[in-house]
Amino acid sequence: MNHREISLFPSERPSSHAGRWFFGGRAKILIPHQFVVFSSTVFLFLFLPIVLFVYYVLPRVVRNAWLLVVSLFFYAWGERGYTVVMLGSMTLNYLFGLAVDFTRGGRWAKATLGLTVAANLGLLISFKYANLLVSTLNATGLTHWKLDPVHLPIGISFFTFHAMSYVIDIYRGDARVQRDPLNLGLYIALFPQLIAGPILRYHDVADQLVARTVTLEKFAYGIRRFIIGLAKKVLIANTLASLADEIFKLPAEHLGAPVAWLGIVSYTLQIYFDFSGYSDMAIGLGAMFGFHFLENFNYPYISRSIQEFWRRWHISLSNWFRDYLYIPLGGNRCGPRRVYLNLLIVFFLCGLWHGPSWCFVAWGLFHGAFLALERTRWGGWIKRLPLPVQHIYALLIVLIGWVFFRVENFPDAFRYLQAMAGLNHPVEFAYNASFYLTPLVNFTLVVAMLAATPLGVRVKERLSHVLAQTPSARLEATLRLGRTVALLALLGLSAMQLAAGTYNPFIYFRF
Repeated sequence: MNHREISLFPSERPSSHAGRWFFGGRAKILIPHQFVVFSSTVFLFLFLPIVLFVYYVLPRVVRNAWLLVVSLFFYAWGERGYTVVMLGSMTLNYLFGLAVDFTRGGRWAKATLGLTVAANLGLLISFKYANLLVSTLNATGLTHWKLDPVHLPIGISFFTFHAMSYVIDIYRGDARVQRDPLNLGLYIALFPQLIAGPILRYHDVADQLVARTVTLEKFAYGIRRFIIGLAKKVLIANTLASLADEIFKLPAEHLGAPVAWLGIVSYTLQIYFDFSGYSDMAIGLGAMFGFHFLENFNYPYISRSIQEFWRRWHISLSNWFRDYLYIPLGGNRCGPRRVYLNLLIVFFLCGLWHGPSWCFVAWGLFHGAFLALERTRWGGWIKRLPLPVQHIYALLIVLIGWVFFRVENFPDAFRYLQAMAGLNHPVEFAYNASFYLTPLVNFTLVVAMLAATPLGVRVKERLSHVLAQTPSARLEATLRLGRTVALLALLGLSAMQLAAGTYNPFIYFRF
């Protein structure tokens, strides 16, 4: 199988430059060269229509089996032989679930759960963090091990967290053990959320695996939600991704503040519309098959604190860490210092979950530190500031954090932050912001900034209020027609962009 080599750090000689390597060494992972994603013509015009048609032609009793088969096919399209890793996870966790249920309430219950969690984490560490662990140990000078780049199965963090949610929910009694391996396999491998989330907690979907219904209204909602997510990804995120990537390729020490800010603002909007776009598509696809997935994003960039940001950003991941790590550590029930430590532990692991890079860890700890800080007098002082200032504060912290999330090593991150602060020596004639601000980019930036706020929701609520006060069949029909035309236009434009082979990055390979 052909692969692309992804470098997380830029230099290559850990043994001779241990200290320097820790901040700028290279940990390599391998990902599939080709992978079918929602925002592709193959998925839109071949895979999805066939899957939907067969799903609704088949009797209800075999629909789950069909979904499992096509989910495995979807995954194997890119991973091929490495699909056995996910199949192994399904098998082991099916057996672990039976064991946890059998020992629940007995003296071996905790030991069985501990073994189960350790096995799942061992699988994740072996494939995702082996190179990082070896390279970090080599950086200390105590070891000089050599490890070839380890293949990173796409979505391994997602399906591992799903599996852990299952066994933990069984242990806690929040859900019944799943004795049908087909249903458990479907929960772990269900293709709408397999490679890009949202992360499903087992107790939220356990009943839906057994019985669910699809109405015409729900199916239509799924289509609308999918189209909106596709447009977010293809029309907004991909356009801004091209701009952000061009700027972040430039030497940060030569960037002026305008270009540096343009780059990080573009990336900030790109990552939101990419992540939320995929979540919208997953939620829409789930609805088409009768599933109800919880919301994953709720306009995070309108937050007034980092606490609020994490109630709005990647909600499924926040809920997972809250339920399965933060609360077991003691949550808010401890003294202040222990609460701060709990937050730092959770966000250290949250950063590491996103990828085998210490820059991700720094991003996580950065957010964890501000979450802890906002529980002190600092948080009270922030709440007394004018609302616009609170918004600026939260957004500035998020923007700074995204620098560490985007770059590949600490020196580049600090140089980029210096550029944002205007402390570098820019080459103005070479890197001028006006060069990147084409009409398409300007239009996309404006649309993205507006769409990142609940302005559209407010307009919809206002129109609903008007209709409720003065019912008008003609006005309601006109609004429905307008919505349909708008959705068809978004679908058509997205399809044209994909058919033209425009820039369409997949940024979830590290997860």
